[in-house]
Amino acid sequence: QVQLVESGGGLVQPGGSLRLSCAASGSIFSINTMGWYRQAPGKERELVAHITSGGSTNYGDSVKERFTISRDNAKNTVYLQMNSLKPEDTAVYYCNAWVTILAGFEAGFEYHYWGQGAQVTVSS
Repeated sequence: QVQLVESGGGLVQPGGSLRLSCAASGSIFSINTMGWYRQAPGKERELVAHITSGGSTNYGDSVKERFTISRDNAKNTVYLQMNSLKPEDTAVYYCNAWVTILAGFEAGFEYHYWGQGAQVTVSS
């Protein structure tokens, strides 16, 4: 019923920047928290950042002061601006969102959705 589609990943040199986008679509009444996790090979998935519908943000320690999360509620889209990228930022980045369903037998229920993942590679 709800899809999250990520875009903006790719290859960048150390010190460079990238911006990820994640657009939610489908039977959406409202979206509470949206955010990003990442998973590097051989490591557990970790929080990158999340943002509430009211704009409150929280960041993982490893990305503070370098990454900025934002959202456009009218477009049901969340963004992740990544600056001063390091090789250790290399990972698959997953968008996620807590969505209250608009219609159907699930109307009014809140579910947690994930995107398909976007590869970010930081290498010279």
